[in-house]
Amino acid sequence: MNGLQGVDPFAPAQLLGYLALVLGILTYLQRDDRTLKKFNACQSIAYGLQFFLLGNLPACLGMAVSTFRSVAALYTRSILLALALVAINIGIGSQYAHGLLGWLPIVGVCVGTLAIFTLSGIAMRLALLSCTVMWLVINITSGSIGGTILESLVFCSASHTIFRLWRAKRSAPAEAA
Repeated sequence: MNGLQGVDPFAPAQLLGYLALVLGILTYLQRDDRTLKKFNACQSIAYGLQFFLLGNLPACLGMAVSTFRSVAALYTRSILLALALVAINIGIGSQYAHGLLGWLPIVGVCVGTLAIFTLSGIAMRLALLSCTVMWLVINITSGSIGGTILESLVFCSASHTIFRLWRAKRSAPAEAA
């Protein structure tokens, strides 16, 4: 984990990061939960490949779990599946994570998994927003240009979408009266 200093902005890993950037922005602009999960799965694939090329195995494996989780969550909200994915992710962490930075992607994927399976609307987006902060740190320390930009922008776009949903929810009772 080398940070962003001296990174080739056109290296294959960085190009995958730029793809994840575009997919991530599209993910968090979605108001529909199902569409958000579809885009999130695509983003996780690009991110996972990027982390593989950057040599961050815990983040790469976490993205594999994230991809499966986002697709599975389209078809089920099973808490048992969510807990199984959390257990798998913790197992991955016990094998490959070293130190706080190694565990950060594991924690982020666990929080995201529980959010995707058990929450919806604003609550789900707030939990995912907490993951964004974790992934921002991971991307900076991994040397991912696109990922660093992505998580910064995701924070802004997700916050904006949360505000829009909150405003719509708040004005809905007034319109019904």
